[in-house]
Amino acid sequence: MSDYKAEPVAGDEGDVVSHDQQTSWFYSDMVKKHFFEPQNFLDREPYEGEFNAVGKVGSPACGDELRVWLRVDPETEKIKDFKWKTFGCGSAIASTSMTSVMALENGGLTLAEAREIKPQMIMERLGGLPQRKFHCSVLCDKALRDAVNDYYRKTKQFDKMVVEASRVVCSVSKATDHDIEEAVLEGAVTLDAVQKKTKVGVGNPGVLPAVEDLIRFYREKYFGAD
Repeated sequence: MSDYKAEPVAGDEGDVVSHDQQTSWFYSDMVKKHFFEPQNFLDREPYEGEFNAVGKVGSPACGDELRVWLRVDPETEKIKDFKWKTFGCGSAIASTSMTSVMALENGGLTLAEAREIKPQMIMERLGGLPQRKFHCSVLCDKALRDAVNDYYRKTKQFDKMVVEASRVVCSVSKATDHDIEEAVLEGAVTLDAVQKKTKVGVGNPGVLPAVEDLIRFYREKYFGAD
């Protein structure tokens, strides 16, 4: 997992170079394969009754929106079809394409098994993602879990639904632990960087020790120990 921690700096010849020419980064061959040849992409509107679960995360206004459609066998609760669309970047396309492949392997995962797919598992199958693109694997992970909940909602199995709650860390900024997690995934791995993104602790310094603990936790969770 060590190759997940760093990105090439200015002067390296990466696959992608930022607009200001200051940074560049590389994509693995597997990421490129799933970007140029996305698997299970839905290039039309779904037919009525074609799927029995749908998940959505993000918003076009924010630049990233992802939708997944599942066809679940009601007897086995195995995923028999997985289609998706995204308005996201190349990493989002590759991550979702790989997730669809993982969900359909060996005759299809059960919903319970699919819910256990983690961002790290997706990144490992892709051969890694640039640090600033880690949040793309989380995007498809969340959309899949939303679709699983949608199936349980439609079949009235409410006891199987899992609600992803977040905890308010700073009452002044209303920043939650989820906001901090998203900031770390987007590359903010220091307190100063997280504060710039979330305003957490600004005017409320008493919460900073807890914020630093969360940053450390999420940094180790996604990027490994320093």
